[in-house]
Amino acid sequence: MIKEIGGYFEIDSYEKNKEFYKELISLNSARNSLVYLVRAKKIKKVYIPIYLCDSIYSVLDREKIAYEFYRINKQFLPIIDKTLLNDEYVFIVNYYGMLTNDSIINLKNQYKNIIIDNTHAFFQQPVEDVDTIYSCRKFFGVPDGAYLFSNCEKLENIPVDISDSRLSHLYGRRKYGASLFYNEFLKNEDNFYALDVKMMSNETHNLLKKIDYNKVRKIRRKNFIYLHKKICHYNNLNLIPESIIGPFAYPFFIENSTDLRKKLIDNKVYIPVLWGNVSGMGGYDEKYALNIIPIPCDQRYGKKDMKYIIDIIKKYMED
Repeated sequence: MIKEIGGYFEIDSYEKNKEFYKELISLNSARNSLVYLVRAKKIKKVYIPIYLCDSIYSVLDREKIAYEFYRINKQFLPIIDKTLLNDEYVFIVNYYGMLTNDSIINLKNQYKNIIIDNTHAFFQQPVEDVDTIYSCRKFFGVPDGAYLFSNCEKLENIPVDISDSRLSHLYGRRKYGASLFYNEFLKNEDNFYALDVKMMSNETHNLLKKIDYNKVRKIRRKNFIYLHKKICHYNNLNLIPESIIGPFAYPFFIENSTDLRKKLIDNKVYIPVLWGNVSGMGGYDEKYALNIIPIPCDQRYGKKDMKYIIDIIKKYMED
């Protein structure tokens, strides 16, 4: 039986530990962390990239928060030619953790008011005085959860979320595999669009305390470097592995990646199209959205799994 690689997480099982960002504001989702920040800082308008999940602008629409799209350049950086007002902020995505903290400081100096989306960079420490959002679900098998680093005034009377109904696909994958519970996973993802801003659930707090974060970070980094060493010559992205801390995935960029993506999925290496809603937008936004293959390199896998993926890619590229 072929091992399933990639896709959504099952429940993690690690030794008891403390939460990685215990001191930060803990909320139920990354998108709601943005809403919390907008409310707390009384932000009037947010500039957001076209190359982004539609869940962000859906929640901005829901909250009646004004926003405007901007494009990114080849280096994944914002293309914005205007001076921001004091109550306007630029929402900047740290795609695949490729944005270093030095780069973030430069962006802070350039735009003044920025929000960094570190959902692809859980282990990258926040920059002082820069509002930063982290997602737990992108890195671990938890039903909800996000952290917000900010000096904003804490909002009062925010209820604690209850996540009992979001656990079935996590336990199900662990016991029976991903395919059987994929529809349950999709249903759970859809439910996040309607979630109000709440504090992180107690269940998620408990699960996050069980994770060996140092071990997770080391495994992700080791897998990422191994992939890079073997297939970087095929990759059209100029990656600097040393600067990517505890990677989210290995971003493999080739032109017209559809056939390779299908080949991987046929071999049970589940590769999502991140932000397929960008299709038809043109520019690097669309090019990257449709052709970057986020190869799984997380803590569930080791060298043998990475070699399995590498062999599929090499055979495809050399045929």
